Order: sequence, then structure tokens, then C-alpha cells
Amino acid sequence: MQRKTLTVEALVGFEPEIGRWIWGLEDVRQTILRRLEGIRHEFLNHKVDGRQSIGSLLYHIAYIEADWLYAEVLESAWDPKIKTCFPWDHRTEDNSLSEVPDQSLEEHLHRMQRVRHELLAHFKGMDLSDWRRVRQLEPYDVTPEWVIYHLIEHESHHRGQIFQLLRELEHA
Repeated sequence: MQRKTLTVEALVGFEPEIGRWIWGLEDVRQTILRRLEGIRHEFLNHKVDGRQSIGSLLYHIAYIEADWLYAEVLESAWDPKIKTCFPWDHRTEDNSLSEVPDQSLEEHLHRMQRVRHELLAHFKGMDLSDWRRVRQLEPYDVTPEWVIYHLIEHESHHRGQIFQLLRELEHA
């Protein structure tokens, strides 16, 4: 049995400290992608006990990542090419996550990858002063450093929900 080495490595092309945080963000994503390999299409949109479907959680993960990138980090409107990836409202009137109509896993993963590509491109050119520069928004102050922390936490939380749903669906 090969011994595992568990370390965090700065991703190439990033300021090293930023690259270590981005490594964490990418690591969470890779565990989701590995687990979704070969998923049955009907599992993507199946709701268990009134909870959100896996497809809706994937849409939500991508949406939140794009929103934090544009609103908090870049302090700008969304890039129109990214905005077109989100044709459905993010939430319902009662603030629940919207159900995303029947989409393939490839469509969900393409959306997630487009947003991640944009995020990586913006963080690759960032230096430590911008990484820690406070953005003063109406409801709060925030740094890009905190945004990446939050996105790791957010995607990890929903990864757990997705994995639980998959366990339940696979054993139903």
C-alpha cells in the first residue's frame, strides 16, 4: 500500500500565500467532481424529503462563487458571459434555492468551470496588498482573503449535502 502525503502546495502562477488558499478551493471542487463521475442523470434532479436536488446545489455553488467574485472582490457588475450561465433566478420568493430544470451533469460542470476559470484568472494577478485590501460595501467590509475562505467553507458544506443525497439515492 502506497503511503499518502497530505500537504498543501501553492498553485503555480499565484502569489504563494494566495496559491495555498486557492489550492484548498480547488481541492474541495476536485472531491465533488470525483464523486459525481458516473452519476445517474435521474439523481441530479431528484428531491429527497423536500431538500434541494443535487443539480440545484451545483447551480447554487457556481452562482455564489460568481456573486462573491464580482460583487465583493471585483466590486463590479457581473461579466455578461458569466451572467448568461445563470438563466434562472437563484432563489424563490420565500428565499429557498430555486430548482433548476432538467440539465445534464455536463451542463452543470461547464457552468461551474466557467465561473472557476474567471475566479482563477483574477486571483492569479493579485498581490498580497490587494488580497488583504478591504472592500467597503454597504452591508459589510470584506477582503478577497476572506472571500476565498468563505467559498471553501460554502462549497465544503454543500459537498456534504451532495454526498449525503448520493448515499441516500444509491441505497434507495
